[in-house]
Order: sequence, then structure tokens, then C-alpha cells
Amino acid sequence: MNDSSWSIFVVLLVLASFIVVGLRQKSRESQEYGFGGRYTGRIGGGAAIASNWMSAASLMGLAGIIYLQGYQGLAYVIGWTGGYVLLLVLLASQIRRFGKFTAPEFVGERYGSQAARAIAAAISIAISIIYCVAQFKGIGLIFSFMFGIDYQQGVTYGALAVVSYLVISGMLGVPRNQQLQYLVISVSFIVPLMWLARKLGYFWLLPQFGYGRALTDLSRQFNIDFTLPFANGSLYQWCALCFTLMVGTAGLPHVLSRFYTVPNVRDARWSVVWGLFFIALIYWSAPAFSVFGRLLEARSGLIPDPAAARDAADVIALKTAVWAGLPGWLVGVLAAGALSAAFFTVAGLLMTGAASISHDIYYSMVNRSASESARMQVAKGGTLVLAAIVLLLALDPPGLIAEITAVAFALAGNTIFPLFLLGIWWGRANRYGAIAGMLTGIVCTAIAPLCGGIFPQLALLFPVTSSALLGAPLVIAVMIAVSLATPAPSEEMGRFLEKEVHGHLD
Repeated sequence: MNDSSWSIFVVLLVLASFIVVGLRQKSRESQEYGFGGRYTGRIGGGAAIASNWMSAASLMGLAGIIYLQGYQGLAYVIGWTGGYVLLLVLLASQIRRFGKFTAPEFVGERYGSQAARAIAAAISIAISIIYCVAQFKGIGLIFSFMFGIDYQQGVTYGALAVVSYLVISGMLGVPRNQQLQYLVISVSFIVPLMWLARKLGYFWLLPQFGYGRALTDLSRQFNIDFTLPFANGSLYQWCALCFTLMVGTAGLPHVLSRFYTVPNVRDARWSVVWGLFFIALIYWSAPAFSVFGRLLEARSGLIPDPAAARDAADVIALKTAVWAGLPGWLVGVLAAGALSAAFFTVAGLLMTGAASISHDIYYSMVNRSASESARMQVAKGGTLVLAAIVLLLALDPPGLIAEITAVAFALAGNTIFPLFLLGIWWGRANRYGAIAGMLTGIVCTAIAPLCGGIFPQLALLFPVTSSALLGAPLVIAVMIAVSLATPAPSEEMGRFLEKEVHGHLD
């Protein structure tokens, strides 16, 4: 086999393993389709959280955005990891004590409103669709890069593979499988990076630190300064993006639902701590791929124009491995890791969206007597519909992987996060405030693409990827004002929050 054949063989082997796992994990109950999962300890729970989090945005988009923007791209690293600290401090244990399956279910129960639950379900579905578009783009780029086909063909074949797996297996977010997935993803990302650092002559045992010399070489030899602050954006843009990604992380429905599978509050906290550590291992590695890619370009005399650099950004990790002459099987391992991350993230997000359709809309609001098999059929049908919508949007993606993903975080940070924050920590928040807050959050997220051309100042204040810096505080203010102007929630809910959610330390 030549190098290209080895790369394709490794990727096909991974795809085949997905099918094998799917056949072994067939689910037949709606309890397993979107919600279920066994708990396997704090470290195992942390690995499951990290696996649930790793996506094309983490393994491809992050390297691409730093490759393009240097220091400015670090807002993604800080925002996405800092969001887990925010989640740990403000929400993790309280969510576990409240004990509802999904984000819309929490909203419906906490605020006592089916209308609020329906809006939250619609938002959860929208977040899943936007997030999935970024993952589909990653899958399409990997298929295109590895198999030499155009992007539209690659994303179509990738969508068929994901949907086939879901139809076969149902719930793939089983924690034991997710631990294995994290191991595969981390090894496939870090081992090629170590090989790459060694081949380029840098400290390879810990390339996450060893690439500092490469930064210096870039600056001294080629006058390319990756560390110059705000060279590709303003301080406001950096802070707005960082804050948006933090609150968005703490508001993502598929992340919040992870805490319902742990047996107690203490384990919920420690699972987040371990998950943050495992996530950081990957996030420390992505900037190294960016720097090595820029260095290899500069050494070969290839300084791409901005348009060409943007086209190459999302696959810069793979291109860097090829430019450095890594063995074909190792390039295949790297591609397989990125494919695994995107593949399982898509599946988990489609499950979250399908769960909102089946559990939060169909079962809770349309047919309370629906059997488990009927709910299962609705969930599978919802999965297919969502996948079709995502595929249509992904055929002509509106931006880079990281940029598309950031829009989903902005929507979550402007809507779900304020609802959970006030719902847990302020007993006076009521249904009217919740509904007004969610509607305000939707407007804040959509105002730049809808009105930015007419009112450019609004687009500067509420960037489409970074609108939560002003949007989330505005939503919180609206929720407080409307809640104070309308009747208080039930006394039973106030007692529940006081006794069950905040009434004891553990």
C-alpha cells in the first residue's frame, strides 16, 4: 500500500467500527434514546463528558481559527474551557439536585409553563441544528480530503453514514463507549502531534509546550507573530467572543443533560473537574498544529493570500501532517480521530434534538398516553428530519467550523443559560420572565444577520458569534423586570428550591 491507501484504510476501519459498535448497542426503549447511559465513576464520567464535548470544532476548527487569527483565536480556547469552570461553580450540582431529564423539561417544571417548555424545546432543536451544521462540514471536509472527492459529495456520504448508525444503534452516548471514544480521539490527535514535533526538531514528549520554540522561529525568521494581541480583532471582539463561549458552554442542552446520569451531587462536580482536564489535553494541542502549519508554509515559501488561507484553515491539521511527510497510516489516524469526534458529536446532537421532539413536545404536550415504542418512532423520525435539514444547510456552510459552532453557543448563552442561572439562584423568577427572556435572547442572537445591514452599530455590539456579552445581561435584566412586575411563582416551587436544591451541603 502507498501512503494514501493506508490513510483511507484507517478511516474506513474506523467507519466499520462504528457499525460494529452500533450493532452491539442497539436500543429499543425511548429511555435509552437520547437520555440513557450507565454511570462509571468520576474519572469515567469526566471522560464521557470530554468525549461528548470533543467535536470537529475542537479537533479541526480550533486549529483552523488559530492558524488564521493567532492570538485572537485563543478566545475559543479560553471560552470553551472557562465555560466548564462556570458550569462547575454555578450549575452542575444544582442541576443534579433538580433532577430533570432535559433542558426544556427543567424549564417547564421550574417555571410551571408549557409555553416556556415549548420555546425552550424549539431553542434546543435550533442549537442542535446549528451545531450539527459545523460538524457536517467537518465530516464533509475529511471525506473530501481523504477520498479526493468534492465537498458536496463528502458531506452527503458522511451524512448517510451518521444517519445509518443512528437508525441501527439508537443511543450512542453510553458512558463506557464514550470513555473508549475519548481514548481513541485523544491518542489519534496527540500521537501525530508528537511525531510532527519530533520530525520538525522540537521537544516532542510534551509538544503542547515544545511548540513555543516554533513560535519564536516564526517571529524571528519569517516575521510572523502569532502572539501579538488583537492584531486580527479588537479587545471588545475578543472579550465578547470569550464571554459568549463561556456562558454558551454552560447553557448547551446536551452538556447540561449529562449531569442527570450521575448518582449524586459530589460526583457531578468531580465529573466536571475530570472532564475539564481531559478537554484541556486536546485544547493545549490544537494551537501547536496551527503553529507548525504556518511554519511549514513559511519554510516552503508558500504565504497564502487571505482567501486561500481561509479555505485551508479547517483542514490545517491534516494538511500540516501531509506537508511534514508523516507516514500515511498516521495521517489516517489523525483523520480518523477528527472523524470520530465529529461523527459522535453529530449523533449526540441529533439525539438531543430528537429527544426534544419526542419527549418535550410529542409526549409532554401532545400525547401523554404515548407508549415507549411510539415515542421511539417519533424520536427516530425526528432524527431523520433534523439530519435532512442539517445536510441541506451544510451543503453551503456559512463560515468556518469554529464560527458556525460559536453561533450555537451564542444562542445557548442568550437563552438557556439565563433561564438556568435565575431559575436556580433566584426564586422570584417566574414563567412570564422566562418567556420574555427567551424571546429577548433570540432577538439578541439574530439581530446582526437580520438588521446589521440597516443598523451596522448593532452588528458591532451584537456580533453573530459573540452576542452574549451584551445579550445575556440584557436577558437577565428583562427576566428580573418582568418577573417583578408579574405574579410570583408557586410557593411549592420556592420550598423545593430552598429545601432540595440549596438546602444541604454535599
